[in-house]
Amino acid sequence: MRTRRFELDRAEGKLLGVCAGLANHTGIDVTIIRVGLVLITLMGAFPWTVVAYGAAALIGHRRRRADTDPVRFAGREETRERMRNLDLRMRAVETCATSANSRLAREIEDLR
Repeated sequence: MRTRRFELDRAEGKLLGVCAGLANHTGIDVTIIRVGLVLITLMGAFPWTVVAYGAAALIGHRRRRADTDPVRFAGREETRERMRNLDLRMRAVETCATSANSRLAREIEDLR
C-alpha cells in the first residue's frame, strides 16, 4: 500500500502553503483548517502552533511543477484559445437568453 506524502501547496497557500497542503492531503476544506489553526492558537497554544507550523513548512515536500494543475501553467496561445472558446460559448448563451423566442412565447401562452 502506497501512502501519499505531505506536500506544500504554495500556489494556493497564503503563508508557505502549509494549510493548503494539509487540505489537499486530508481532503478537508482549507478554510476550516485555517480557522481551526487560528482558534487553537488563540485558545492558548500560541508557541506550539507556531513551532508546528514552521516544522510542517520545513518537513513538507515541495509540490513538483508537473504535479500541479496543467491549466494553470498552460502556454499563452493555449490560454488564449481556451478564452476564445469560452467567449464564444458565453455569447451563444447570452444570445439564447436575450433573444425573442417566439416559439417558446407561444407555448407559454398556450399553457395559460
